[in-house]
Amino acid sequence: MANYCYGVDIGGTTVKMGLFDQADNLLEKWEITTDTSNNGANILKDIFKAIEDKNKEKNINIEDITGVGIGVPGPVLEDGTVLKCVNLGWDVFNVAGEFEEISGIHNIKIGNDANVAALGEMYRGGGKGYNNIVMITLGTGVGGGIILNGNILTGSNGAAGELGHIKVRTDEEDSCGCGGKGCLEQYASATGIVKEAKRLLAKDSRDSKLRTVDNLDAKAIFDLAKEGDTLAYELVEQLGRYLGMSCANIAAVVDPEAFVIGGGVSKAGNILIDLIKKYYEQYAMPALKGKEFKIAELGNDAGIYGCVRMV
Repeated sequence: MANYCYGVDIGGTTVKMGLFDQADNLLEKWEITTDTSNNGANILKDIFKAIEDKNKEKNINIEDITGVGIGVPGPVLEDGTVLKCVNLGWDVFNVAGEFEEISGIHNIKIGNDANVAALGEMYRGGGKGYNNIVMITLGTGVGGGIILNGNILTGSNGAAGELGHIKVRTDEEDSCGCGGKGCLEQYASATGIVKEAKRLLAKDSRDSKLRTVDNLDAKAIFDLAKEGDTLAYELVEQLGRYLGMSCANIAAVVDPEAFVIGGGVSKAGNILIDLIKKYYEQYAMPALKGKEFKIAELGNDAGIYGCVRMV
């Protein structure tokens, strides 16, 4: 009898779903809409309906499902209890228990979406071959996940790995989304580097092609930095410095084998990795120097791979 597993990555707009075989090969992936109406009351029901439909399509019996892994955008305790998911409308409740009751499937694992993505990258992506990695995701914000000895580090309240809120500056006047000031996310995210660019252009009169770009975004800043634009390179170097410094601080606590850099900003490639490594080596204590820095490989599929790995 063949065994199958489902990986489910719940986002605020869509739910990414994957069907895997017993060798953890991805057989098929698809998305459904996240119904956040009525405080997300229908989300888990919709997920099980999608699983039922796929089982029927593939002639899979419910008894053939070894388990379901689910990633959610919020803190998660070890028993599968979520501590509020604002984007979904969820308050505190046990997702694992409720989905088991809805589906009749007993092996249900729940994880924070960023942590699960990190697990996926360790399993089948940029962190493959390592058991101890730190993943930093540079997108609209800065997220992360810490994997130690092959397991997600969750912390006492499921909130470990909030790497975007490491403090890197003490002179910041604007507040971060977390309510603090001077967080890594304010400078190393796609939105953060654009905000820093606008600040720099307002106070620095040097010529720069940045001034000619309509709808300035992170990609344009990195592209101009690669072309040798001085101000653009200074912005990218600042981002690399804050990330390198943060990685050095993280390494002093968890001593990973490798750092995996993901998210849209990671598409900048070597210019980003080289600067992070440069400043990591500058700030890291001697016993922690020489860590590997890798680009994430799985993209939006990292979450469903990590969900299956949890199962």
